[in-house]
Amino acid sequence: MSLPQLLQPDWLASGTVAELSLDRLLAVPLGALVLDVDRTLLPARHAELPASIEAWLQRAQQHLKLRLFSNNPSKARIGSVADRLGVPFTTSAGKPRRSALRRVLAELNLPPQQVALVGDRLFTDVLAGNRLGLYTVLVKPVNPSGLACERDRLQNLEMRLARWVGSDLG
Repeated sequence: MSLPQLLQPDWLASGTVAELSLDRLLAVPLGALVLDVDRTLLPARHAELPASIEAWLQRAQQHLKLRLFSNNPSKARIGSVADRLGVPFTTSAGKPRRSALRRVLAELNLPPQQVALVGDRLFTDVLAGNRLGLYTVLVKPVNPSGLACERDRLQNLEMRLARWVGSDLG
């Protein structure tokens, strides 16, 4: 797989996790979601899930296995979100490296094409998921109100770099 393909999400969402269509995810079909935490579920420097994100996660749990998967080393931060949702979690994941993600896939006992990796970063989340054949979803980072950070400098920079190497990101 070429670098432009590795940086190409299967779904380039226009909003946050809370705005993703569960029907569209279930039509893939998927059995599990592996979710980034920082800036995907939790706003930067915040420890509480926005209500819209928590409500979406609770709906998703009715249909899919959920797993939190973060590069953040803080077991307390990631674990508090996981405990609130009652789901397993991985910290210090080392995305885009594949070893921790391979362990999660083995625990889920699903083929990669039935697992989606959802995150806000091209060069960690999308790249890691695509390297293992997962369905990848790039969402907008979430702000403390639960809305999309429209002018996120880091995501915008990654999008420009990915386009520069040939990814078709619209």
